[in-house]
Amino acid sequence: MAGPAVLEAGAQAESCEFERPKPFSLFIFGATGDLTRRKIMPSLYQLNTLSLLPGHFLIVGSGRKSMSTEEFRRQMRAAVLSAQPAGGFDEKKWQELADRLRYMPMGSPETYAGMLAKCAPLEGRYGTCGNRIFYLAVPPSAFEDVITNLGEAGASAEPPDGGENGGYSHIVVEKPFGRDLESAKRLNSLLRKYFKEEQIYRMDHFLAKETVQNILMFRFANSIFEPVWNNHFIDHVQITAAEAIGIEYRGAYFEEAGVLRDMFQNHMLHLLALTAMEPPSAFTTAKVRSERAKVLGSISRLDLQKMNEFLILGQYGRGRTDGEVPAYRDEPGVSRLSNTATYAALKLEVENWRWRGVPFYLRSGKRLSGRRGEISIHFKPVPHTLFRQYTGERIEPNTLTLCIQPEEKMDLFLQAKQPGSRICLGPVRLDYKYSKGATADYARILLDCMQGDQMLFACAEEVEASWELLSPVIGKTDSMEMKDFPNYAAGSSGPAEADALLARDGRAWDPL
Repeated sequence: MAGPAVLEAGAQAESCEFERPKPFSLFIFGATGDLTRRKIMPSLYQLNTLSLLPGHFLIVGSGRKSMSTEEFRRQMRAAVLSAQPAGGFDEKKWQELADRLRYMPMGSPETYAGMLAKCAPLEGRYGTCGNRIFYLAVPPSAFEDVITNLGEAGASAEPPDGGENGGYSHIVVEKPFGRDLESAKRLNSLLRKYFKEEQIYRMDHFLAKETVQNILMFRFANSIFEPVWNNHFIDHVQITAAEAIGIEYRGAYFEEAGVLRDMFQNHMLHLLALTAMEPPSAFTTAKVRSERAKVLGSISRLDLQKMNEFLILGQYGRGRTDGEVPAYRDEPGVSRLSNTATYAALKLEVENWRWRGVPFYLRSGKRLSGRRGEISIHFKPVPHTLFRQYTGERIEPNTLTLCIQPEEKMDLFLQAKQPGSRICLGPVRLDYKYSKGATADYARILLDCMQGDQMLFACAEEVEASWELLSPVIGKTDSMEMKDFPNYAAGSSGPAEADALLARDGRAWDPL
């Protein structure tokens, strides 16, 4: 009997291509800002070069700056060009995109309704079928004003039957979604005043990375993993998001946010939820997001009187990465006496039958020794060492590492006999790397917005559950005076106290 057919990567690519979305109009608020230049416009260009945009679409940029459409196109061309590898810019594909670009300055609330009215003939000309996406690429402080003005202008209205060709209205809100639980609830309430939940896309681009998306497929489509995905076989889990860069141009923002708001409330907790969630009864958006929310609600509450047992904070000082780099307090836009944390290590426990007793160690920081994003599943050691006379007292346990960045890949480390006449046990790595041609995370996010797929976006329950966990901790750390800051050198692996957090449990961080 023939075994299962195995497709090569090239053959798989054809069967896994994205479908083109329906026609649409994309309104980008904050179109002159850094996010649009660095992420949104290059991603739209990539989608067009991959023939993943429909034949009918319109893109309207809006911002506080006054400029012509031609000037906006020139700025966006420069942004796209700088994001491409040498020789990778296709002028024809760019021109196809540029022909659909418009710019409209944004001022008083009345101009929102005026903008929509002014765009209606353009939408008819380009055949966008009434499908609209409103992307908030503005600072968090502007979210409420833009949402209110859009709502009052009737931007959330959709045909009762969806229209013959669609007629949807979607709103995309970038992170951070609030500063604490109270502000997140207020923002959710405001959104739901004007938009239905199925129209709201709370964005976390980490969830669009190929390795992150594959977590569920890897677990639930392979019978060898799900039976051991529990506290009987797993010793602990490590989740890392390390950056070699500093805060770059975001000094003012990072001073307000800090690493706990910037990384943990969204990226890190979302990765934990995907790793620990129960199998949904069906692979649908509602059921997957519900299971993610259940995990976040099951994390043990943190005792603020014992913070040193679960949280380590750090701030980078001077050091070397590619060259000499300044301390955080010497970065533009940062106070010389700043207590803002640029590094955090957090120990969490999920209180349910599957995970009771398995610690989850999360760490994220700036100016570390390398750029690394991964989820590392550390299995328990073998119960009895048969090969002590050859290997000593300890055999390294099996580890499954889901690498998110800089490479997107999966590594499974096993123990096996090494070649030779002597009995020598050693680690063997089974690995799989994703194609470098995979769609970028922001491109995937935009495509899902166009197609109405919310699975990679957080629901209100997830957002509020993560803030409910972290808000008390953030509130206390915001008021603490960090006398030991800075406490790690740029280019290092972080503060020594973070190593001690695991050492107390007889464990160690994976190397960066």
